[in-house]
Amino acid sequence: MNSLLPAVTAAVKTSGLTLRDRFTSHARGVSSTEIVDEIHANDDAVLDVLREPLLRARDGSQWAEDELAGGALPPGEWWVVDPAEGNINHVHGMGDWAVTATLVRDNRPVLTVVHLPLTGDTYTAVAGAGARLNDRPLKVSAKTDLGAALIGTGQAKPGEDERTLRRIGDSVTAMLVNGLVVRVSVPATMQLIHVAAGRMDAFWQFSDVRSGLVAGALLVSEAGGTVTDLAGEPWHTGSRDFLAAAPGVHTAALKVLSPLV
Repeated sequence: MNSLLPAVTAAVKTSGLTLRDRFTSHARGVSSTEIVDEIHANDDAVLDVLREPLLRARDGSQWAEDELAGGALPPGEWWVVDPAEGNINHVHGMGDWAVTATLVRDNRPVLTVVHLPLTGDTYTAVAGAGARLNDRPLKVSAKTDLGAALIGTGQAKPGEDERTLRRIGDSVTAMLVNGLVVRVSVPATMQLIHVAAGRMDAFWQFSDVRSGLVAGALLVSEAGGTVTDLAGEPWHTGSRDFLAAAPGVHTAALKVLSPLV
């Protein structure tokens, strides 16, 4: 995996230039149809640059086509990619977006690259070899008090069912009572890089959308964090929900959230 990382990083950075060139500081699209068209145009432009280099870099690897899909993948190695993670932000002229590429082996992420084209920052992780921001190792927060924690969540995709939306609302209220500050934003990866870097203390989500979770899951775990579902079992791509946290607050966060599943 370490020998694969430079090729993947180069491919993601190159595709990031394409997405950066498409960025404007003003919102694009007024109607929902226009916004969706802009989102699809971003995806298509980046995938044209990213897909072939990744498949070429890893013989026998396969491509997970639907970036909003969830659930377990078939056995083997799969590229789970979000060509514009935070696409809705990009289209609205905001800066919280990235390009992500993660190699998933038998439903567990083993290598990831998250590149932020506006800042030039690149987050990488390889299973068993740690997580890094550019050349600096990442380490999760040392906090042990949930009452002092900065915690995040958000919806995984538009059109979530009403039950999921109500659970999100109830969980935000519960965390506002038990934590210090709660952020509700998208996309998941842009919050999970903060958990991996120790800037935030936990992130949870009632969703199994793979592309928003696999990169952050590996970054957080390789930075020393704990990544489970909301039953406390180790997370994998077939899990229905997600919690990534600093070890010192994970148990307390799980206690708050698990009754809402």
